[in-house]
Amino acid sequence: MTSPGELERTLRENLRGDVDFGAAARALTTMDASNYRRVPVGVVAPRDADDVAAALAVCAAAGVPVVPRGGGTSIAGQATGVGVVLDLTRHMNALVSVDPAAMTAVVQPGLVLDRLRDAVRPYGLTFGPDPSTHSRCTLGGMIGNNACGAHSVAWGTTADNVTELAVTAYGGTAHRIGTGWAGAPDGLRELVTGHLGLLRTGMPPAFSRRISGYGGLDALLPEHGVQLARAFCGSEGTLGVVTEAVVRLVEAPRAPVLAVLGYADESAAAEAAAGLLRYGPLTVEGMAEDLVGGGAPELPRGGAWLFVEMPDEGGARALLRAADPLDATVVTDPAGQRALWRIREDAAGTATRMSDGTMAWPGWEDCAVPPARLGAYLREFRALLAAHGLRGSPYGHFGEGCVHVRIDFDLVSAAGIARFRTFSEELADLVVAHGGSLSGEHGDGQARAELLPKMYGAQAVRLFGAYKDVWDPAGGMNPGMLVRPARLDENLRFAVLPATSFAGEVARCVGVAKCRTTDTGGGASVMCPSYRVTGEERHSTRGRARLLHEMLAGEIVTDGWRSAEVAEALDLCLGCKGCRSDCPVGVDMAAYKAEFLHRHWAGRIRPLSHYTLGGLPGWLRLTARLRAAGAANALARWVPVPGLGRDGVGGLPEVAREPFTRWWRQRGSAGARGSVGSAGAAGSGASVVLWPDTFTEYLNPAAGRAAVQVLRAAGLDVEVPAAGRVCCGLTYVSTGRLDRARRVLRRTLDALDARGEVRGPLVVLEPSCAAALRTDLPALLPDDPRAARVAAAVRTFAETLEEYAPAWRPPRLDRTVVGQTHCHQHAVLGDGPDRRLRERAGLVGELSGGCCGLAGNFGFEPGHHEVSVACAEEQLLPSLRAAPPDAVIQADGFSCRTQIAQLGGVRARHLAELLAEGL
Repeated sequence: MTSPGELERTLRENLRGDVDFGAAARALTTMDASNYRRVPVGVVAPRDADDVAAALAVCAAAGVPVVPRGGGTSIAGQATGVGVVLDLTRHMNALVSVDPAAMTAVVQPGLVLDRLRDAVRPYGLTFGPDPSTHSRCTLGGMIGNNACGAHSVAWGTTADNVTELAVTAYGGTAHRIGTGWAGAPDGLRELVTGHLGLLRTGMPPAFSRRISGYGGLDALLPEHGVQLARAFCGSEGTLGVVTEAVVRLVEAPRAPVLAVLGYADESAAAEAAAGLLRYGPLTVEGMAEDLVGGGAPELPRGGAWLFVEMPDEGGARALLRAADPLDATVVTDPAGQRALWRIREDAAGTATRMSDGTMAWPGWEDCAVPPARLGAYLREFRALLAAHGLRGSPYGHFGEGCVHVRIDFDLVSAAGIARFRTFSEELADLVVAHGGSLSGEHGDGQARAELLPKMYGAQAVRLFGAYKDVWDPAGGMNPGMLVRPARLDENLRFAVLPATSFAGEVARCVGVAKCRTTDTGGGASVMCPSYRVTGEERHSTRGRARLLHEMLAGEIVTDGWRSAEVAEALDLCLGCKGCRSDCPVGVDMAAYKAEFLHRHWAGRIRPLSHYTLGGLPGWLRLTARLRAAGAANALARWVPVPGLGRDGVGGLPEVAREPFTRWWRQRGSAGARGSVGSAGAAGSGASVVLWPDTFTEYLNPAAGRAAVQVLRAAGLDVEVPAAGRVCCGLTYVSTGRLDRARRVLRRTLDALDARGEVRGPLVVLEPSCAAALRTDLPALLPDDPRAARVAAAVRTFAETLEEYAPAWRPPRLDRTVVGQTHCHQHAVLGDGPDRRLRERAGLVGELSGGCCGLAGNFGFEPGHHEVSVACAEEQLLPSLRAAPPDAVIQADGFSCRTQIAQLGGVRARHLAELLAEGL
């Protein structure tokens, strides 16, 4: 038996690509987006098809299985394995060529779908299949699963859009397959010839979403043209490795129109969907009100909706006349369409969690039945859920009878796992009774392959086994999938975790990999800035969650909380909290990082930055008491602090000579409400407490003074607590000094809420401090009722004006504004009030999204400079360069303002400063 060490050495000797058998690489590939976990022996990232052949030859000689892997978003376990994982995304990700006249493209397997679509868009073309993971799924993975997506009503599955495949089999033999028997492995033609009757009459009735098993085998019939490439699609890496594909492109509609149809309930919507197909829709998507949560005013009346995209407005109007919905709307405006589609897409994200916060899991995510059977199937499906005491909210591709749902299975206890098995068997029977497919989009993997005999029968399943054996006689390609499968309740990923709350948080990551996208979405997404810079899985939110999972499991990552692999991956986490809002399940990697650092450095001397920048409030308070701002600034300029600073772009920010609260005591507190500004006082007369956060107090008091001026102009009384007595604890949390953070926060509560009440809203100018008070404070002190009261009282500057001075008219500035929306504002606080306030003040334009890259202490720490600058170069700095000369620059976060000054060479100001200047 070849040892892992010998196998690694042999692979290194024979490949030009990357070979990594280390703990981190293995930990990152133990799971995909399913409920399953299998531990590989190593990971190989081949450079090209020759590398793939060499790897398959070496592994075959050693008797080691191989699992091809793309984006790792498979929801049935087929992208996990115990042998060597081939990572086809790192190097084999090219768009080889495009032929607009022939409407084809040649792609490598690791190419992300959206990169293909972006490249062919200028020709008016697109690739038809578009699964919801289009921003990170790969063409190879789509071929492996025969992926579909919302537009398959019009353009079919991946198998319908592939014309040729270059495939390398286990052992290294290359095949080029398309239509006809050329390139077929030995024995395949004879196998098909010997089973013509079974292929013609023994398979379940075909419909567009019969994806399960080797369901495309009947494409090898002579009357179907012997479509070898089509039959290969959906084989889930069990036959060979695709190294190149020729795919068919389609014309993209020039101006599609969206019709949203409201129906009384889900069954009515499902039954109507099949009748709409004759009108030529591009999509027919369905969802019910339990997926929308609190509802959406943009939707027409109803308890369920169909989203029907049509090629033009005439078609949409004709469809409306025939559909007989309860209510409907037709949207031609692209922005309006995006807003409505976002409701549908956001609803899909909420399917991962129940209304009470309970997690819901994949496993039965994409069963499909013929569209005419969908209404009856959904009624019986909901009844089956209720009979087992389970919950889930179906939605999906109603036009093709494909239903997505995540279910709140208990996959930890023995009783819960037993119920998971029983439910799975009964649901398989229900799907088959309706003439359906166990998988309608994502493949069977380990989740459903065991149940394929229910759908196909024993004879067809034996043929599946023979088909695999022709392609893979040694059985080395992704064993345990499709034929001779593992049990559906084996290898569950939760079994290895301890029963702790932190393990439960880490397990929330279901692996859909939205964090792996490199598309910023016009500023709509922050997650995950360091991944977009490095492109490495370990720097994605999912990758970090996987490493934490394996740290807790202790099988691969064996040194627990002292793990160097986890520490290295978390080192480039900026703590932006983008994942808290952008991740479909709300993974909060910033909080996980703080907990890890807390335990990782327990009882040890920490890095210098944890004591300097991590203890910034204390150092600045001491500087202010000694009135030593000038000396501190000189020291920072001329005596660099070891381990801190930024080469070539400026050092630590200067300390203000007069702290904000000193100004307040001496001059600011004497002001009167409504005494400034021609706009007049229009507030409620309420008192607000202006929070003296560390950054405003010691580093940028101008923002605090401006806020006082504006709040008073709006008719509000302002109070300011004493600096030094209150602190949000942010710097201690971000460096993992959680015990110190708790002490600081208790002291804050004692000072702020000693009588069990909070006097007025807390206006917090610094977004990161506001986010810490709203989220970290109650999380760190869950048993102190004052923490929840203070968190509930926190308001941003714009929220305060909107809520407590709604009639106040801000001064008209009538300027273009550029700058940065703080990542914590995006992730925790929301920026709706800020946008509305800017609009009322005549500030025109959008602030940059993403993360500025400085992120508190992150950008000043050793080894972070390049990543920090690269994050700023993604959105922020280009927006500043493109701004008109007279634009005003806004950034409410102190880190953002510092980054803009040091990298952009211009001064940004808080929104309060801009408004105060207008007054």
